Amino acid sequence: MKHHILTIMTFAAALLLQVSCYDLRFGDAFLGEHPESSGATLDTLFSSAANAERVLTKAYSYLPYGLPTGKDNGHAYDKLGLNILESITDLNQSTRNNPSDGPINLYYNGLYGGNIPSGQRGCEAYRFGEENEYSAIRYGWIYIENADRIPDLSSIDRRRKVSEAKMVIAIAYSELLRYMGGVPLLKHSVDENEEMYFPRATFAETVDYIVQLIDEAAPYLNWKNDGTENGRMTKAGALGLKLRILLWAASPTFNSDTPWHPQADACTCYGNYDRERWKRAMDAGEAFFEELSSNGGYQLTAATEQTHAGYRAAFRSAYYDRGGKEILISTRRGYNVDILDQFLTEVRYSTPTLNYVDMFSWSDGTDFPEDYDWEHPETEAHQPFYDADGNPTREPRLYETVAVPGDVWKDGSMAPVYSDHQAYCAGVGFLQKKFVLDQNSDRSGKPVQWPYLRLPEVMLSYAEAINEYNGGPDATAYRQINDVRARVGLPELPANLSQTEFREALLRERALEFGYEEVRWFDLVRWGREKDFTKKLYGLHSSVASGTATAPTSFTFYKVEFSERSWAVSWDTKWYLAAFPQTEVDKDYGITQNPGW
Repeated sequence: MKHHILTIMTFAAALLLQVSCYDLRFGDAFLGEHPESSGATLDTLFSSAANAERVLTKAYSYLPYGLPTGKDNGHAYDKLGLNILESITDLNQSTRNNPSDGPINLYYNGLYGGNIPSGQRGCEAYRFGEENEYSAIRYGWIYIENADRIPDLSSIDRRRKVSEAKMVIAIAYSELLRYMGGVPLLKHSVDENEEMYFPRATFAETVDYIVQLIDEAAPYLNWKNDGTENGRMTKAGALGLKLRILLWAASPTFNSDTPWHPQADACTCYGNYDRERWKRAMDAGEAFFEELSSNGGYQLTAATEQTHAGYRAAFRSAYYDRGGKEILISTRRGYNVDILDQFLTEVRYSTPTLNYVDMFSWSDGTDFPEDYDWEHPETEAHQPFYDADGNPTREPRLYETVAVPGDVWKDGSMAPVYSDHQAYCAGVGFLQKKFVLDQNSDRSGKPVQWPYLRLPEVMLSYAEAINEYNGGPDATAYRQINDVRARVGLPELPANLSQTEFREALLRERALEFGYEEVRWFDLVRWGREKDFTKKLYGLHSSVASGTATAPTSFTFYKVEFSERSWAVSWDTKWYLAAFPQTEVDKDYGITQNPGW
């Protein structure tokens, strides 16, 4: 009997490659028109390099993208109903309560699971079977299996493009692994006449398969691409992704003698602790930096002037600009600069938490105090955001990541984060600034990318692996984190930190560097950070103390406690992995439900 995996992907009798409305570009050059929507045979598609490129382009177009675009056009709907992944971490709180809003209607109230109301399907952080990954995998395999048929492609270019397709597949499985655990591994383009039985692979098998794809691809990829090749897969991106996956696998949620959930099995963890898994991650980091030393081409984006403004500009360029020297893997939803218009509107209903803002240090690198007197800031040594002369008092990344009271918003007005502002949204004390920028940033009118993997993540992941394998940090581990801090003018970490102290400093550094880049959720999961899932979350109410509503010169503040999320009062580690929709389990093609769901 044949079982059809209808929501994993549609297996069509003919190869119908649908036209996408996305104007996909790599660098500034269009890679060619998308495949014909009227239907195209394999003979036609692989009759020339130009035609075959359309298939590879289609595979690329299904890569993950972290910002909501409000557009479907052949791609999965935006996660969490036009929200962002940080909204289910301790860094951000969603305040919008439309029926499609995943954070409030599924996560904060605890209603998320394998069976959810039909009107909210697709509003999860991840919905297996309705995301883009299996489409990326299928198109990747179609290209790989037919690349030998392309008559006008050199053997060198053929190997490189096949390796690009393998990297697309590796990224797709990386997303599946991090959200779902072990998943069905499709190792060829599935034909509709096959028996549709695809059982889940184990956690270990899924990790090993991703690493195998990367190892097969890396030798044939360019170390770095520039110009019209920018945005294609590189060897640097491959080695960086390998470290990310091996770090995930080595982390204690999955690498432990104690199961992370009573129902955890081989599909969702290793089932034992092995210190050598940390060494695999450490070795992957070492291999990356050996290649970097030999080939160059990548470096942290440096400030052109050692000032607060200079550090901010460097950090902004680092994550935002296409073709930057620290972007290892970049994904795109198109070249239209208006692609994120809906995101820029909806961001007003999403607020960074005070918990997150308080992680950012003073401008001299000293910690912001836990007991800061928000109701009487005049009694404190420093004002929380700007001094009397308008100079920022906190480290540069805060002002690039979060719009704070007294900040300028994207339209040039004061940021609408205080209650007297005519555009103020109740409950919003801060606004996301990363990817929003402001009109003075000289980035307006430029297409954004999704910085899927940046050099600082590789640096901090390598430092983490060293710390965990060796039982504490060494000079190399310190150098990685201190270089990331120095890029924004912060001093080095104190010497002689213990393993635990260094780990905490590193996880905090990752939150500060990668806010709104979909790193925090996975850090909380892989480290089993129950305390961060369940802690009280706060906002900040501010109002004008002096000046006018349109030109305030000082503010009054008080903390606001957000409503507790369901997992804060009834914690269950089931949240570490997403639920498989029960409809998928019921199809009997080999899916077993994740623990606790």
